[in-house]
Amino acid sequence: MSRSLKVSSKHLETVKLALFRNSFPSQRALALDLGLALSTVSRFCTGKSVDYGTFVDICDKLTLEWKDIADSSNSIALSQQSKPKKTSNKPEKSSAVITTSTELASENLPFPEGVVPPNSPLYQTRNDIESICNNTIVKPASLIRIKAPTLMGKSSLMIKVLAYAQAQNYQTVYLDLNNVDRAIVTDLDKFLRWLCVMVGKQLGLENQLNDYWDLEILGSNGNCTAYFEEYLLPTINCPVVLGLDEVDRLFPYESIIEDFFGMLRSWHEKGKISTIWQNLRLILAHSTEVYISLDLNQSPFNAGVPIELLEFNINEIENLANLHQLDWKANEIEKLIEILEGHPYLIRLAIYYLKQGKVSLNSLLENAAKETSIYTAISHKSS
Repeated sequence: MSRSLKVSSKHLETVKLALFRNSFPSQRALALDLGLALSTVSRFCTGKSVDYGTFVDICDKLTLEWKDIADSSNSIALSQQSKPKKTSNKPEKSSAVITTSTELASENLPFPEGVVPPNSPLYQTRNDIESICNNTIVKPASLIRIKAPTLMGKSSLMIKVLAYAQAQNYQTVYLDLNNVDRAIVTDLDKFLRWLCVMVGKQLGLENQLNDYWDLEILGSNGNCTAYFEEYLLPTINCPVVLGLDEVDRLFPYESIIEDFFGMLRSWHEKGKISTIWQNLRLILAHSTEVYISLDLNQSPFNAGVPIELLEFNINEIENLANLHQLDWKANEIEKLIEILEGHPYLIRLAIYYLKQGKVSLNSLLENAAKETSIYTAISHKSS
């Protein structure tokens, strides 16, 4: 009998949505969390066969019932009622954060790009910021505003908070507005329809837009608000945390910003008097100062709890260095801060190359500003 399973083609979209619902922004993040090879997770997510036990482990992590999404044509008996038992030579995976040196050996060290998974030992807590966010997100109708320059860790913090919300049995939605087509963000009605569809998908709900959207009676904002108030929120009937990343993508488009951001502020205010809106919690993240023209009473950027991410301090850099088994003295860290100003991504990139033995600390410090340095080809993507 074959000891492998694969996801049925009709459930591939279900798997994709489960990644987002469980705060895994990429297959790489899921692989890191499970301690699996990226190729294995990629095979699972694209409907190719993987080991039976691995298939069940991935489904458990994505909160999916493995028998519901497995290809019924596979030779494994899907009628089996029990999960495969762990063999004696395969240790059970722990949900605790792994900080052993073997996990951060140079050959296993991931290149620093994109979001740092919430359970990764590489995630660095920032003073009391995480606890402030966690204490806020459990409050009815809460709003968190995260601001920081590019590559400072905004998205990683947002995913961390969403993971905490999931641990409270809340539903979560993560939307990166950098991934929205320009043709959508320049048209208010299209954009709000897109918002409703994407939120519904990540909540596992059917698209009911045709039953609720009527521009002859309501404007776009009214239709979007009604869709949340009459369908999405009542159907879920538990707290929903909506994380909107890179909202500054919208700032140049005057045709939508006043209506859209005004609507978000109104949702936040509705939560003060409406039970159904108390279930919606918002997280907004942006890189730039908000210079757009918005009425103070209609802007979400002067409401809620503001969070500003700062550079890593000496202790945070020392923690990262120790995690990578780099024996740095205080004066070496101070020199690094003097050159890189404690910028999280630049620090992590330096540590990655130092751990790989591809550059010495003295060489890195001397050449950081030169065209031959490790920083010349940095991709300006938010993390």
